[in-house]
This record gives sequence, C-alpha cells and structure tokens, in this order.
Amino acid sequence: MVTKAARPRKRKIVVRGPGKTSVTLIVNGETHEVLVEPRRTLLDALRKDLGLTGAKKACDEGTCGACTVLLEGKPIYACMALALECDGRTIETIEGLARDAKLHPIQEAFIEEDALQCGFCTPGQIMSVKALLDENPHPTLEDVKRAVSGNLCRCGAYPKIFKAALRAAELLRSRS
Repeated sequence: MVTKAARPRKRKIVVRGPGKTSVTLIVNGETHEVLVEPRRTLLDALRKDLGLTGAKKACDEGTCGACTVLLEGKPIYACMALALECDGRTIETIEGLARDAKLHPIQEAFIEEDALQCGFCTPGQIMSVKALLDENPHPTLEDVKRAVSGNLCRCGAYPKIFKAALRAAELLRSRS
C-alpha cells in the first residue's frame, strides 16, 4: 500500500510551442522579453535576438566551450541550452564583465599575460575562469586546469591561460 506521503507529486506540465513563445532572459542584469521558437538555443537567442556576439558559435555541439556563459553563476555551453530553459534565470556573458569602460580584472589578467592568440576561445575561457574565481578566490593550478578543461584552445595558449587565471585571482584578492 502506498501512503499519501509516498505518492509522487504531480507536476504541472506547460506546453509551449510549436510557434514562437515569449521568454524572459535576464542577461548581464538587464531583463529582455524575447519571442523564440521552442528549439532556439540560448546561444542563438543571445547572438541573434540580443546582439550579444561575445559567446562564439564554433562547434555548436557542446564540445569546445567557445560559447560558455554563466547561468545562475554556473558555466554552461550556451549552444546546448534552450532559451526556454533559461526563462526567468540570470545569465552573464562576456559583455557583462567590464563596468564603466573599465575591464574586469580577469580581462586585465588575460591581456597582461598575453593569454590568447586568435582570441576565438577567449570569451569562453574567461567566463569559465570567472565561475571558478567566484567560487574559489584561492585556486591552485590544478583548480584552474579543471575549470577550463571544457574550453578548447586550438592555438595552444593553455600555459598563458592558466597563468592569467592565477593572476586574475591575485588581482581580485588585492582589490577586495
């Protein structure tokens, strides 16, 4: 016999689509109402609907990390998330880091350490580093390597990326 407490609760299922549906995306502190098809990815909504092209569309299959953004503070591949899944949730992109025309310390560190070559992976690398440093202001080299392990750099700038992440941690600690 199943008791009342042991019965699974029924969730209300909301069907959206097949046509465009409204979603609220809270991006870099600003609220945007966007009409999207249910199959539209967060990456395409950011790039095509909001004009935020910092997150790069590279592999479009969740293997390279060029499209990394922070969803509720956690790094995700924007090409693998549907815009509908992000309805009402906070999203941070590379465009949201600089304030009042002043670069974020992570961006400063990447420049100081020359942690890029072609630069295509850089926004995703920076966002992964930001997620790490938001959680752990005193990372080890191993912490950094783990944090950016989902971000591929075809140019092989990893040693400088690691150095920049550790330098960014120093900068953030010295300014707080």
